[in-house]
Amino acid sequence: MLGNFTYCNPTKLYFGPNALDGLAPELAKYGKNVLLVYGGGSIKKNGIYDKVVSVLKACGKEIYEDGGVMPNPSTQKLYEGIRRAREAKADLILAVGGGSVCDYAKAVSVSVNCDEDPWDKYFIRFEDVSCPVVPVGCVLTMVGTGSEMNGGSVITNHEQKLKIGHVFGENVFPKFSVLNPEFTFTLPKYQMISGIFDIMSHILEQYFSGTDDNTSDYVMEGLLRSLIHSANIAVKEPTNYEARSNIMWIATWALNTFIAKGKDTDWEVHMLGQAVAAHTDATHGMTLAAVSMPYYRHILPYGLAKFARYAQNVWNVRAEGKTQEEIAAEGLNAMEAWMRSIGLVMNISELGATKEMLGGIAESTLVMQGGYKVLTKEEILAILKESL
Repeated sequence: MLGNFTYCNPTKLYFGPNALDGLAPELAKYGKNVLLVYGGGSIKKNGIYDKVVSVLKACGKEIYEDGGVMPNPSTQKLYEGIRRAREAKADLILAVGGGSVCDYAKAVSVSVNCDEDPWDKYFIRFEDVSCPVVPVGCVLTMVGTGSEMNGGSVITNHEQKLKIGHVFGENVFPKFSVLNPEFTFTLPKYQMISGIFDIMSHILEQYFSGTDDNTSDYVMEGLLRSLIHSANIAVKEPTNYEARSNIMWIATWALNTFIAKGKDTDWEVHMLGQAVAAHTDATHGMTLAAVSMPYYRHILPYGLAKFARYAQNVWNVRAEGKTQEEIAAEGLNAMEAWMRSIGLVMNISELGATKEMLGGIAESTLVMQGGYKVLTKEEILAILKESL
């Protein structure tokens, strides 16, 4: 049964081959000083940097750069970004890149005017923003996180071996995002399929919760079927516009808060994956892939009806002559076979995790309450051993 909820998403999207045309009218809404945030430099090689800078200059903006954002943005980089934004007196933070760059930009935006340690305030105590926020805009070059249309930000503290996300309110959502699927064409396959599984995991984290007849579950089944279909095409034809545009659009809807309405939501896979990344610095989507099958097989008995539904409605498992347990197990087998077929990493050992690390990773794993089974630390350790 759907309970009470409020839904608001203030992010304006520009989507398609000409999406960058939307940047100039958005820039006109903000002051002169723009902090341009990006990653390791791929946007300079593929020409996206030049295109964005050309628009900024044509709009008369003063450009201050903050490059070098890593795939798992660190606290050290966050403090550097705060300093750069303050020196620039930034009126707008423009993130050009993938989810990590967008996440990082939002973390900087809520920290520039914060008089406390942002790591402690936002990522340990999970407090709301109590200071003025510098607005953020995004030009997306990699899909997966949905960060272009939500308030999420994930930061890694290497000293504390913690990778933690904070979901900020609508005042922190990007004011606008530019989504041109063609900007994703030059991504290496490893990054593309990592993003694809990140999308799938976002949907499953919300799908595998609750036992009611919820409209969101029907929407998610459709998104999953579309994602699987388009991913199968994209791994063979990376520049297939239809497939890549569908994947980009699914990624946005997977985590723009819409399908979560009326749901409890789980997020334990993300807690496991983020703990692995905190110890190995591995790629986010791959950490999720490596822990998902052991986790879902562990909780299957506690959400059996939903797992059986998933098998039938997403993986087309035939139910005739089978028990619910057999149907559900066949669905997870089909999911695993598909994951392997597109080239995902299936074990955390391939990501740098060792047997000796497992205790520390388990300690770094936050325990969530919204799924079909609230894990004990012993169960977390057992799942990590299965993932190894």
